[in-house]
Amino acid sequence: MELPRIPSTKEKALAINLDRSIYGTLAEIGAGQETAANFFKVGSASGTIAKTMSAYDMKFSDEIYGKSKRYVSQERLTKMINHEMNLIQERLSEIALQTRFFAFANTVETLNYHKTNQGHGWLGIRFQGRPDGDMNECVVHVLLHDNEASLQQYAMGVLGVNLIHGCTTLAKPEDLMLSLMDNLASDRIEIDLFRLTGPDYDTVDNRLMALKLVKNGLSRATMFNANGTVLQPQEALYKKNILILRGRFRPVTHVNMDMLHAGLEAFREDEPVDEQKLVRISELTLHGLTDEAGIDDTDFLHRVDILGSLGQKVVISDYRRYYSLASYISQLTRGKIGIILGIKSLQQLFDETYYNDLNGGILEAFGSLFKKNIRLYVYPACHSSTRQIMRTNDLELPGHLNHLYRYLCETSQIVDVKPKNESHLTIYSDDVLSMIRTGTRGWEKMVPQEVSDAIKSKFLFDYQGAE
Repeated sequence: MELPRIPSTKEKALAINLDRSIYGTLAEIGAGQETAANFFKVGSASGTIAKTMSAYDMKFSDEIYGKSKRYVSQERLTKMINHEMNLIQERLSEIALQTRFFAFANTVETLNYHKTNQGHGWLGIRFQGRPDGDMNECVVHVLLHDNEASLQQYAMGVLGVNLIHGCTTLAKPEDLMLSLMDNLASDRIEIDLFRLTGPDYDTVDNRLMALKLVKNGLSRATMFNANGTVLQPQEALYKKNILILRGRFRPVTHVNMDMLHAGLEAFREDEPVDEQKLVRISELTLHGLTDEAGIDDTDFLHRVDILGSLGQKVVISDYRRYYSLASYISQLTRGKIGIILGIKSLQQLFDETYYNDLNGGILEAFGSLFKKNIRLYVYPACHSSTRQIMRTNDLELPGHLNHLYRYLCETSQIVDVKPKNESHLTIYSDDVLSMIRTGTRGWEKMVPQEVSDAIKSKFLFDYQGAE
């Protein structure tokens, strides 16, 4: 089946200019000066653009939009959109019944002269689905990977046109999201936040949209908090101390919670941590969400509903291997990073076959994993037949890896954690899931009370109710 042709950036801009029902403002600050230019170049821009704004100097921008902590930030973007939309509705009220108003804004940082920074930008649009209708809003954050500032600026212009076109012509949220990458190579831009809200999208679950970002290759990782609000990882984790637990959480059991609590206690003991700068994260990988049938959206939402009921921030990533996860998280903060994992996962880390695709093999991977600010907190396991508890001292490795392993243990880059209740070590999430689905009694004792309550009240994981 032949795929539909993707319209060019010029075709998109012209289609909007020729649609007399769409009218609005484009405000661009920082390095994001290309979106409006695309509309002017194709002609008939008077049919679309009420005003363009380029408050490039920070003092001018502050005077117009109000001060923000950072020039390129979500806070600044929101102030820009609020200001511009208020002006449109105030000054153009006489055409409101015939016009779908919009206010587009972006604030962008491209590569500096020395190329010592990460190019990134915030884009957003507030728009009406119909004349005189209520406002919807779409907010996006992007990472720019081109190695020249001019290329990053060009990419932002294409992305801006895609955002305006998608929000004014495409009804399906996922189609809108995927269209953002039209006419852009996937290695040029990474979208790590996408949020769509408003009366025309009241059924959209932005946690699911976050999953689709990663699933469709638009981002390597995305993040949201306990109430489901999508977060931009770098903004949420900037200068924070981070404790992260990877898992399937299907469902969350006493073991998962004990790992978090024991890992947190060890994290605090190793070095004093400012509690105001401590962030605890539960991470789900695409691999952990995928079974033979692929990724089940409902199953995914069940898992994050449970994590949300426990107050957990959630990261979704396609970083299947721990060293990739560590490298990603270390780019977001200069604070301390703790990764909690089970002893069996630790044993897999020392399986050299996992690193056959790396020129430096296991040493290259460990160079990313064991940085100065990263420690692994290892939770013990109970042997299924002997019931013996296995800790880091019990790990058996090939002889040539023993010296490396002992070094990492003796320098406290690998740290044992003590479970609060060793009886929990015999709880396995697959067993709990099976009991929930078959109506077998006793699973409630294997999960926290909040989890049990959520499963029963929302009928999660195919729970059928009490007999």
